Amino acid sequence: MRLTPRAAYAVLGVAPHELHGSVTGLEDLWGPWARRLGERLADTGSWAERLALTDAFLTERAAAAPAMSPEVAGVWDTIVARRGRVRITDLAASCGWSRKRLWSRFGAQIGLTPKRAAMLVRFDHAARALTSGRSIGDVALACGYADQSHLHRDVLALAGFTPSALAAMDTSAG
Repeated sequence: MRLTPRAAYAVLGVAPHELHGSVTGLEDLWGPWARRLGERLADTGSWAERLALTDAFLTERAAAAPAMSPEVAGVWDTIVARRGRVRITDLAASCGWSRKRLWSRFGAQIGLTPKRAAMLVRFDHAARALTSGRSIGDVALACGYADQSHLHRDVLALAGFTPSALAAMDTSAG
């Protein structure tokens, strides 16, 4: 399951920084709710019913969850809308916070620093462009990398592949 940071904050019921680097069972997060969900899933007869049950459960959890602060949600939305091409100083100014306060609040609710989140969003956009067949030079330019070597460095660090190897991967079989 892929969750945005906003959805993860709502559905998991804990701030992502509390889970950083750990593998955590659902019972550790949700206690008896996870047990009951597991029992109900075991009693259902089809995958369609299991998926509907899971969807309803997650929707109910998200509706009852504490809301992410509007400032943090707004900063996340800006990072996504601008595909990671943002200045942290501008993000802090947009919500009336200092950089330090933005880093603290954003990190507590998203689980990453704003700079790391922007880097990952920009990388995601670049990786999708590479795997869609766009040239490495065009991707570097379109995604705001200073040059191809900067794109190469990020792709290698985040994906473990060169941009050429990533571009050659078949992502349709996922």
